[in-house]
Amino acid sequence: MMTTFDKREQGFESKFAHDEELRFKATARRNKLLGLWVAEKLGKTGPDAENYAREVMKADFEEVGDEDVYRKVSGDLGGKATETEIRTVMNQMMAKAVQQVQDGA
Repeated sequence: MMTTFDKREQGFESKFAHDEELRFKATARRNKLLGLWVAEKLGKTGPDAENYAREVMKADFEEVGDEDVYRKVSGDLGGKATETEIRTVMNQMMAKAVQQVQDGA
């Protein structure tokens, strides 16, 4: 028989798993949006832009956190964007991605 405590614990575990899934989806979406932004700055369009966005998404699996993604896009952009601009866009794209994931888009 499940106690109230067990039910509550199970609820927290479900919420945590759901939050982790949302965070993963939002981060992947952010990386895609960021990749498309960088692709545009590099003059890539269509399939080339989509392929580049996928490369940015893959870069996120190199290490925990955002530095692997930052290093990739920063290196690819060269002098086309400052660190502040890149990090600002990363934050803006994360906010947009979270909203899209929450809206089910």
